[in-house]
Amino acid sequence: MAIQSVGIVGAGQMGNGIAHVFALAGYDVLMTDVSTEAMEKAMSLIDRNLERQLRGDKITQSEKDQAFGRIKTTPTLTDLGQCDLIIEAATEKEAIKHKIFEELLPHLKPETILTSNTSSISITRLASRTDRPHRFMGFHFMNPVPVMQLVELIRGIATDQETYQTLLQVVEQIGKTSATAEDFPAFIVNRILIPMINEAVYTLYEGVGSVKSIDQSMKLGANWPMGPLELGDFIGLDTCLAIMNVLHDGLADTKYRPCPLLVKYVEAGWLGRKSGRGFYDYSGETPVPTR
Repeated sequence: MAIQSVGIVGAGQMGNGIAHVFALAGYDVLMTDVSTEAMEKAMSLIDRNLERQLRGDKITQSEKDQAFGRIKTTPTLTDLGQCDLIIEAATEKEAIKHKIFEELLPHLKPETILTSNTSSISITRLASRTDRPHRFMGFHFMNPVPVMQLVELIRGIATDQETYQTLLQVVEQIGKTSATAEDFPAFIVNRILIPMINEAVYTLYEGVGSVKSIDQSMKLGANWPMGPLELGDFIGLDTCLAIMNVLHDGLADTKYRPCPLLVKYVEAGWLGRKSGRGFYDYSGETPVPTR
């Protein structure tokens, strides 16, 4: 089926980036969020990011204006019902995702494809609570969406071939590269990445190295562009913890046990960049290690 209109649930870090790339690729985008303020911030950020692309000669003024004009917002979730494709990019809590899809279902077109940008939750389980498990997939973008090239496509056990092929074409249309992952906890990228960050937290917790020495070691010794603790702060420590819990619960292997220090930081509300403090303090001009 041809996809022309895209509904995005969530105007946060991921949702606004997804709206940006779809609008730039020529799709009509309708974005919703429970917070009107979040939608206003998202539109402002999209405008700034498009402007950055314009200054870098990646897009023209006409392309910027047209893309921004294709994005509309609404405070009403059910307004998304007539979209061809819906991408849920809400918080990484399964109960919230189920509630969103449940509210949407009575308002959807029969042919609408439902997807979730979840970074770790079972696609099969999310799909099973809808009326269209055959038209349901995981559509996992990387952060920041306008910059990162990969999209993980995750088929649930009931996903049909037509839905899969349609989303393959959509990924190509928005100028990204797809990697097909099986529906196991955390899929490919986060199955590998988040335990590495968790191990870096254990290295800090056990006193093997300081925040600075751990991040510096991985940047200069393994050629990482960003240290693992710095990356954890960028992703959000609450998100890292949620993914570790999904891995630990879903695979029942002690190697996925979340580090107690990671748990403590999240309990303290030290979630990384978005809260102003994590393994670094972001209140000054440059981030300062907190340990």
